[in-house]
Amino acid sequence: MSLIYYLTQIQFDHGAVRLLRQECERVGIQRPLVVTDPGVKAAGVLQKALDALGDLSVSVFDQTPSNPTEAAVRAAVEVYRAGGCDGLVAVGGGSAIDCAKGIAIAATHEGPLTHYATIEGGSPRITERVAPLIAVPTTSGTGSEVARGAIIIVDDHRKLGFHSWNLLPKAAICDPELTLGLPPLLTAATGMDAIAHCMETFMSAAFNPPADGIALDGLERGWSSIARATQDGSDREARLNMMSASMQGAMAFQKGLGAVHSLSHSLGGVNPRLHHGTLNAMFLPAVVRFNAQAPSVQKDRRLERMAGAMGLASATDIPDAIRDMSARLGLPSGLAAMGVTEDQFDAIIQGAMADHCHKTNPRVATPEEYRAMLRESL
Repeated sequence: MSLIYYLTQIQFDHGAVRLLRQECERVGIQRPLVVTDPGVKAAGVLQKALDALGDLSVSVFDQTPSNPTEAAVRAAVEVYRAGGCDGLVAVGGGSAIDCAKGIAIAATHEGPLTHYATIEGGSPRITERVAPLIAVPTTSGTGSEVARGAIIIVDDHRKLGFHSWNLLPKAAICDPELTLGLPPLLTAATGMDAIAHCMETFMSAAFNPPADGIALDGLERGWSSIARATQDGSDREARLNMMSASMQGAMAFQKGLGAVHSLSHSLGGVNPRLHHGTLNAMFLPAVVRFNAQAPSVQKDRRLERMAGAMGLASATDIPDAIRDMSARLGLPSGLAAMGVTEDQFDAIIQGAMADHCHKTNPRVATPEEYRAMLRESL
């Protein structure tokens, strides 16, 4: 049985951040906690959101780490309660939005955050009591503004997923102008994250034709625009297409992700300093090759259709095209260039096998197949 579910109200346009107070009023948030990070604050983007909120009673948590942690969630919950807050506004990339989703759970539910993790059977425990959330993305990568999930590093250092339709933001304000100042390497890394979402969910065997269409269009937009957005951050059309690709990838990945994300989530837990989008770019070529033998991928000509969206002559060109694009964007040449070594493989494989994305890959990988993909990605 397939569940096809689209409910987030999205305001999408250059300058859309001006609608933030209007959306708070629509959702019923009168005393928001704004969740962001030091970089967004330093870039002046936080102030744009605060200006848009006007004279609402606002509290701010601006210490979201680059990979959100359970400790950060706890610290933010203290600010939430001290301010008598009744909702959340996340202003930032996937880290800030995911942190806000963790806060939405922890501020309204009892017990440790791990109790609500997907692999701990926690999804049904996340109830409609969660604090309402409005998401304002400032990068074009995770698409967390329209997704039901969050990825958080918990106290025992595991990087776990939290998934519930109750975590879906009540509104998303997608304003490409907020990404105009994004540095080139961050534009590239987050953009490859969006592209990975579109590609990996399109390869998933689950039945969801709307998601397939959304993912394929998102892939075409992202692939044709990422180099332009990286090379010229002021290119408004490229920025708009990248933000759309990010949003579309997340709208589609309710269908399921796969081995790229199993490996990235696991390695990100082993070394939280590594950027998730960059890791996805490193793993994509090996996983595409692995998935090429999946019966569902072959039956539905999934790789050929992706190649068409990417402007490639053949499906066999996809892995090399991804590597070439990463090089053009200035991303690392492989995992070794990021400091990953073979003695970390066992821990990475163990985490990947336990990850919530492991079983939704069109071919369910064995430990040795994961090891081969890691070697190929070095």
